[in-house]
Amino acid sequence: MSMQMRYKSETRKSRNINDEPPRIIISGGGTGGHVYPAIAIANEIKRHVPNAEILFVGAKGKLEMDKVPQAGYPIEGLWISGFQRKLTLRNLMFPVKLVSSLWRAWWIVRRFGPDVVVGVGGYASGPTLKMATRWKVPTLIQEQNSHAGMTNRLLAKSASKICVSYDGMERFFPENKLTLTGNPVRSDIHNVSKKREEGLTHFGLAKDKKTIVVVGGSLGARTLNDSMAAALSQLQNTDIQVFWQAGKLYIEEFEPQVEGIDNVKITAFIDRMDLAYAMADVVIARAGALTISELCLVGKPTILVPSPNVSEDHQTANAKALVEKNAAILVKDADAKETMIDVAMGLLNDQDKMDKLSENIKALAKPDAARRIVREVFKLIQKKGLLSVVK
Repeated sequence: MSMQMRYKSETRKSRNINDEPPRIIISGGGTGGHVYPAIAIANEIKRHVPNAEILFVGAKGKLEMDKVPQAGYPIEGLWISGFQRKLTLRNLMFPVKLVSSLWRAWWIVRRFGPDVVVGVGGYASGPTLKMATRWKVPTLIQEQNSHAGMTNRLLAKSASKICVSYDGMERFFPENKLTLTGNPVRSDIHNVSKKREEGLTHFGLAKDKKTIVVVGGSLGARTLNDSMAAALSQLQNTDIQVFWQAGKLYIEEFEPQVEGIDNVKITAFIDRMDLAYAMADVVIARAGALTISELCLVGKPTILVPSPNVSEDHQTANAKALVEKNAAILVKDADAKETMIDVAMGLLNDQDKMDKLSENIKALAKPDAARRIVREVFKLIQKKGLLSVVK
């Protein structure tokens, strides 16, 4: 099937929804933390109802415009971006982009005739869900973070259901609309416990050394990279090895620095995230919602270094939600260069603490998050027999 949307001419009102497969719009994106859960939801819908018709609506130029077609789904783009907190040319264009996006979203909803619209956060979900409510289409919001994003907070009043990943989200959303589901994660992250040796072999690491895995994301994280570089002399000649994912923006800067250091391996990308988690004794990472959901599932002792460069500092809120349950260690971004590796090495020498952190973070996992969300989606559609297919 072509990735170009094949619209049907009839509107939602002219269809008998019990005689046709469900039509679902999933909207939002901008970052992997929004895009990958959205794709996981779509895959789960397809697993239960293979003939379901799914259309994504994203923001032009953003990650979803590439990743969604790669996953096999059609996508429409809106000309929309965020509002900056200072006077910029982008801000002057914001009203024009908003009006354009609202009009296009109105047209997309009208032509596709969805039974339900799912918003996963990000710029595009605002106009799409707003226009869905104008057409009296039920809407569901999926909030990944412990500090709700502005778009989802604005949409909450008109939403039919809100799926969240943390307790206490009634401070952002109407309590009667909330359902605790967790964040959907990629399927290969499940059941990594038996893949340790496979991971060490795959990445060419020693099988007799304790392993720290540093995850900076596909682009990389400046603070994590600087902290690793500062600790290279300290790590040499130890019985610890480090697998360091520096990201494509930084690999050329930092790769020469590890030459001659046998127990530190650097890479731009991690092609098998499941194997990287499997071989780790300790993981050091940023505190994005998707990363945390994966870490809860794999149950590894974790050091979180929240990025201060995200809206409303939601990564710090995500990390604190785990720290309060003794499920992770938080190292502030400003302190990471001096303390990050010391904390990691100290943790590797404290097996009791590692075991407790692992036990507590795994208790927070929601391995069936995608299924829980899809059940809520199908409840809103109200097709005869549809809910029964989600066990």
